[in-house]
Amino acid sequence: MNNNLQMVYTYHNETKHSQQRYARSLGYMDWATQPDPYRTYSNTKKTSLPLSFDNKTLEYSQIFTQTKEDKLSAPLCLESISQFFQFSLGLAAIKEYGDQSWALRCNASSGNLQPSEAYIISNEIQGIDDGLHHYSPKEHELELLSSTKNNLNLPQNSFLLCLSSIVWREAWKYGERSWRYTQLDCGHALKALEISALILGWKIEVLNTKDSQLENLIGFNQSNRYVPEERELADMLILVSKDDNSISQNTSIDIDVLRQNLQEKYEGKANQLSLSWHKWDILEKIEDATLSDELDIKKYTNDRYELNPYREASALAKDIVLKRRSAQVMNKDDCTISKKEFETIIASVKCDTSTINLVLFVHSVQELESGLYILIRNKEHKSKLETLLKDEFLWESVDTNAGELYKLQSGDFKFLAKAISCNQDIAAHGAFTLGMLAEFTSQLEKYGSSKYKHLYWDCGAIGQQLYLESTSLNLSATGIGCFLDNILHETIGLSSNQFQTLYHFTIGRGLVDSRLTTLEPYEKK
Repeated sequence: MNNNLQMVYTYHNETKHSQQRYARSLGYMDWATQPDPYRTYSNTKKTSLPLSFDNKTLEYSQIFTQTKEDKLSAPLCLESISQFFQFSLGLAAIKEYGDQSWALRCNASSGNLQPSEAYIISNEIQGIDDGLHHYSPKEHELELLSSTKNNLNLPQNSFLLCLSSIVWREAWKYGERSWRYTQLDCGHALKALEISALILGWKIEVLNTKDSQLENLIGFNQSNRYVPEERELADMLILVSKDDNSISQNTSIDIDVLRQNLQEKYEGKANQLSLSWHKWDILEKIEDATLSDELDIKKYTNDRYELNPYREASALAKDIVLKRRSAQVMNKDDCTISKKEFETIIASVKCDTSTINLVLFVHSVQELESGLYILIRNKEHKSKLETLLKDEFLWESVDTNAGELYKLQSGDFKFLAKAISCNQDIAAHGAFTLGMLAEFTSQLEKYGSSKYKHLYWDCGAIGQQLYLESTSLNLSATGIGCFLDNILHETIGLSSNQFQTLYHFTIGRGLVDSRLTTLEPYEKK
């Protein structure tokens, strides 16, 4: 076993929560060092993006069912790029309580700490300079970091986008487990971008790249422009296109040539996010261990979900995106949902080839017995899991078109779901709670240590889809990062690392905190 893979196993085991101890963190909020949730670059040209609140969009349900014949694709111009960012990574609302205020964004984030950043490489987009820009969600604008020397020769009607992460934003609150949450947030951001692209009639593709190439392309290796304690790493490079012909699994972008056509030294210096920092050595070690340069290319392909047979007419897509929230409290006295609502939600993430399966604690769904269930999202995993999980499980097939759903055991699992979720009531007071069970050791051994973060990206993307689908049904959802890993494993009888739970989720009817005032974002823009 190489050192990087050993580091992955060490980190994963060291950062598990258990009944004996939680993963290491400060254990309190050091408000004096709270990071700024916004990255900005000084001394750069700013391109203000027009707001898209009044733009017409399809219904949420329609964006998934467009055919090539009836699909309308927005042109690549300043206005459509603005909508693309606003309805994916932009501000969704401002919350106020007393003299305090904070922003919520379209992409979900652990603790609303927002470690994800986005950069766009534009070429021949009307109203936007050719070159490398940083997207600033606070002001909804682009910051030009590098102009181009020559035409970038990107595929026609397309542009590139890079997602990156600043783990310090999560480490400030969550300590050593924060790397996990940072990768989940990257997955949330990826799915948010994909949905926003669909609204415009566009497609996205994650390209296979080396991390050292991305670091060089975005300029993170120009260390004098960054605070070293606030390390920012490139996660993925995405091709966004309005032309289906530009998207293929074999899309090839010569990153080295792209870099040569940008300035040698980029403009702008990144702002300092905190006054001081607490160093967690293991975080830098896991970041280094999961860089993808040990492979020729990244082996990551974001899951393509199958068509959902249960979706019906719904609100406008932009309204669903802007209304998405993380529920803080579920209504335990009104938690029951219909079977069709349940099937609509789980069918939204139906897939036959994923590395992630869903273990579900069903509490209160009409026509469905309370109990423990599993949704198989990879046909090859069923026989493996039947062998690995408890012998007494029923594996009783549930009649549904929402995927391969099986009842494992009947019973009331509310108390156990709460206990697994760090004793949080929200896991017991919803209609159902789930854990995302990832194929683990075989994926790492096949693709290398970088696959570890890809598994979290997949889980985060599932989470963002579940959020949106629940919102479209006027239901509520919350991602749960605090859970006792091995208690879930013991509950299902899993005693090896062949599968591991990476992210938990609960869905029900959220209670609104009437003490908070909600305002539209960008009122002063």
